[in-house]
Amino acid sequence: MTPLDESRDNVNWSKYLKSGNRIFIGSNAAVPNALIDNLIANSEGLHDIETVHMLTLSENVWAKPEHKDLFKVNSLFIGGKNIREAIAEGRGDYTPCFISDVPRLFLENSLPLDVALIMVSPPDEYGYCSLGVSVDIVSSAVKAAKYVIAQINTKMPRTNGHSFVHVNQIHDWINVDQDLPQVIPPEFDQRTEQIGQYVAMLIENGATLQIGIGKIPEAVLRYLGNHKDLGIHSEMISDGVIDLMLKGVINNRRKTYHKGKAVITFCIGSQKVYDFVDGNPHIEFYPSEHINSPVKIAKNDNMISINSAIEVDLTGQVVSDSIGYQFYSGIGGQVDFVRGASLSKGGKPIIALPSTTKDGKISRIVAHITEGGGVVTSRGHVSYVITEFGIASLQGKSIRERALELIRIAHPKFRDQLLADVRKHYWVPEYQESSPSSVPELGAIEMKRFNFANVNYILRPLAPADERKLQEFFYSHNKETLIMRYNHHITQMTREKSCNLVSVNQHTDLALCFTRRDYLGEAIQAVARYYFIESINSGEVAFVIKESLRGRGMATTLLAEMIAIAKIRKLDSLIACVRRDNASMLKVFERSGFIRQPSEDFDEVSLKLALNEPSSVEQNLPESSNNDID
Repeated sequence: MTPLDESRDNVNWSKYLKSGNRIFIGSNAAVPNALIDNLIANSEGLHDIETVHMLTLSENVWAKPEHKDLFKVNSLFIGGKNIREAIAEGRGDYTPCFISDVPRLFLENSLPLDVALIMVSPPDEYGYCSLGVSVDIVSSAVKAAKYVIAQINTKMPRTNGHSFVHVNQIHDWINVDQDLPQVIPPEFDQRTEQIGQYVAMLIENGATLQIGIGKIPEAVLRYLGNHKDLGIHSEMISDGVIDLMLKGVINNRRKTYHKGKAVITFCIGSQKVYDFVDGNPHIEFYPSEHINSPVKIAKNDNMISINSAIEVDLTGQVVSDSIGYQFYSGIGGQVDFVRGASLSKGGKPIIALPSTTKDGKISRIVAHITEGGGVVTSRGHVSYVITEFGIASLQGKSIRERALELIRIAHPKFRDQLLADVRKHYWVPEYQESSPSSVPELGAIEMKRFNFANVNYILRPLAPADERKLQEFFYSHNKETLIMRYNHHITQMTREKSCNLVSVNQHTDLALCFTRRDYLGEAIQAVARYYFIESINSGEVAFVIKESLRGRGMATTLLAEMIAIAKIRKLDSLIACVRRDNASMLKVFERSGFIRQPSEDFDEVSLKLALNEPSSVEQNLPESSNNDID
């Protein structure tokens, strides 16, 4: 028998609290609402009690206007109607902080706690209660507070890890059962689906994930069903993670830290989530100072952090906790995991957001941060930003390159204005004449994944931000390649020339490339394009393939994609001029259905493919082209 076996339905608050004290309220899905109600009912003589907490999934009755003399809200992460309104109206405060730092605020007396109000499971035979679905900063509050008062809830799951509190750490309690709040997985719209697909393309087999709750994280999880050996090191998990664990996609086998275990600080979701974590030895809950430590996060190789934002400016600054002067959420664990993933071997920190507000009237990719908005993740921390229009890779990019990358993934109706705005500050030179355009015929997400000789490559449109990549690609060619492509030994590719080649109006002309991503970044491996000739409704085709990758099917695959797009655009034909001594390229065209035409130049062969006639291109695609993701 333990001391908590005695049933209680009331707390003698005068024994633990006095006016002006600071109390902690349990987090997320573990808010001890019955304790709060009991305190309010027995609050006579108490005033100005400061409440400190993170996100609290409840009615947040302590933040209602009628309790403003009893409680003063101090939220470390804003969530819920009453909390947000209290802060907006000046009745409450928001304290910005990294979640990994909150335990220090409690334990080192920056925010000393008088009383911690928590919810726990009933004690086991050894006298240990479990903090259940929310260990996070509750664990440090228990250690730091002078008094700990608990709501014993038989519906609270017993979770494994560092989630236990002994009865001798609890000074008083009440026994009240309470259903845990459920957050049902959201419905997806098309743009959320596309964001999910783009994020999934950056996740390799064997990666370890940090993922949150909401439409975008759930959409990402939906597109990971064919991945293998994924792991979890995350602040939280929800329904989508459970589904992938049940399928064996998430098995934690290839993790390099906490191998074999999914480690988290809390969970939120439907009842299915709470049932799944109850007694599950494969999921362990740890305090925030452990899970959110960037140093510990970085111990996971191939760590992928996926976070969202309210807006991102064209230098890469991320606003996540405020809409102008209105504080909306909090810093949370975003910076902890962005930094941890950046330090991880093979890691990728990702910021994912829709390109516009819900009504489509405001761009969330902005030339400058909205007045009053605050930077949560600095431009120096950002590596990838994703919208429904693509992936912007910012790591190692100059301000000019970042601006062009981010304009490319902005909504098309805002791109020209964004380009005009950055010109005012000379971030983009005058020879950069046009904003990026898209190739919707390439598929919903305008990217496809191919595998050649067991190496993964991405096929995508060439974009203005590729100016430097195209220069590097050009200077990687040998003399023979330059002669074959340009008909003479060209020795320089200026910025202006490179800019002109990547500034393509993709609605009329077409320029595609194969790229490869590795720890050094993204590099162009092949380029294919056609130039539209309006007078004959045709496109003139040209290719350059990296010397070491020839003969693997890249040219044939690129040509097949261009033929397919040209047919959709109702071109009558494609034409090409190839040096007579370029036997391998002639073979590529002829295998794809091109027919030799009379030519006035003996050194060149003219070829033509009539697009309104059957083509044999589908018969000649390399096997690897079946691996596209569309």
